[in-house]
Amino acid sequence: MGGNKLLAIVLIVAGALGLAYGSFSYTTESHDAKLGPIELSVKEKETVNVPVWAGVGAIAVGAALLLLPGKR
Repeated sequence: MGGNKLLAIVLIVAGALGLAYGSFSYTTESHDAKLGPIELSVKEKETVNVPVWAGVGAIAVGAALLLLPGKR
């Protein structure tokens, strides 16, 4: 399997997942404090929204790479 076909499949899968889920979230530690034996930490949950046009665009580019012939 060539590099273009692998990239095309990855783009199609990523676009489909972006359309299916619409967003993803992750947790970051923003502050740590140590006051003697007491340790405090603050964790923030961040959410990233995936636009619909990005998912559709990834699927379209992946399909174009998969279907159009490359250099030979």
